[in-house]
Amino acid sequence: MTDILNIPTAKPYPFAFPPGRTALVIIDMQRDFIEPGGFGEALGNDVAPLAALVPHVRRLLDGCRAAGLTIIHTREAHEPDLSDCPPAKRLRGSSDLRIGDFGPMGRILVKGEPGNAIVDDLAPLADEIVIDKPGKGAFYATHLGDILAERGITHLLFAGVTTEVCVQTTMREANDRGFECLLVEDATESYFPAFKQATLEMIRAQGAIVGWTAEVDEVVGALAR
Repeated sequence: MTDILNIPTAKPYPFAFPPGRTALVIIDMQRDFIEPGGFGEALGNDVAPLAALVPHVRRLLDGCRAAGLTIIHTREAHEPDLSDCPPAKRLRGSSDLRIGDFGPMGRILVKGEPGNAIVDDLAPLADEIVIDKPGKGAFYATHLGDILAERGITHLLFAGVTTEVCVQTTMREANDRGFECLLVEDATESYFPAFKQATLEMIRAQGAIVGWTAEVDEVVGALAR
């Protein structure tokens, strides 16, 4: 594998990255957001588009694993006593079910509950990093920054859900910390298609103000060269 790989068709212009210093960050591919009966559906959303995303993320994950990239999974998760969940976060929304309440897959967004698990098809391997995050961004109140620094990571590839909330928040946090970031377009999804499209455009606006975007085939193709 070469020291620097390139995705010439990335937007808004080619994205170059060193695979040895690049990590794939998969955001919140959890049952609570993706499967029927979870928190996403309780909020009134159609979860089918997020469920359809899983094979695309798996193809990206397989390509990154084969290339030896650092793999990081995140879960939005709270302590059982909700001590790390601000009341304002818990009380928002129109659903009768809220964070910490019992739903069809256990207590919603609580560590260790069935619904809080990453979907089976994307289950982390034993040597992959899993970050439990109490906020939308993966850097807030976690050790993610330290983990990336210890591994010498400078470039991040992003996938997961939802595009405009947890994915974009984490990508903006990473950008502010000096990481070069690329969002994989067909490996991320929103309950609201217009929100996803707006996020993609915001990220790559003004010459990649937050970062780049590309599709799974483009990323996997670059890794395989």
